[in-house]
Amino acid sequence: MKLTILILCIFLSLTSCSDDEAKSQENNFLGTWKLIETYGSDGGSNSQWTSVDNGYTYTFNNNGTFSSTRFTECTTGTYGVSSNSITLVYGCEGFDTGIENPAGTFVENYVFEDENIILTPTYMNCDEGCSYKFEKVE
Repeated sequence: MKLTILILCIFLSLTSCSDDEAKSQENNFLGTWKLIETYGSDGGSNSQWTSVDNGYTYTFNNNGTFSSTRFTECTTGTYGVSSNSITLVYGCEGFDTGIENPAGTFVENYVFEDENIILTPTYMNCDEGCSYKFEKVE
């Protein structure tokens, strides 16, 4: 009986830690982020970071909603954060760019690097690699 209680306590503590960790990561996203660089190749074998002028933005709110200037057809939705990915679900009925599956849902792997977030799409096949670097603007 004591062993069962001990195992249950350990399981609950591990589960709450992962929930706390996900919530902590979600808090790291809060605010407005602007695209400043893209990583990829021009078709050759040499991938590199390239600066972006007037990059699009994401604004993540603490209630699980976001707004973005990425697409003009749809600018708002909801998001969820896990330990290594963020899922963006655009909230406009019928919104579909043709690259995501399901329609309107974009899953990006993320990593925090210095003061930036690097997003790597899971919905695109980039042989040379593709990532997007954002800096916090507010």
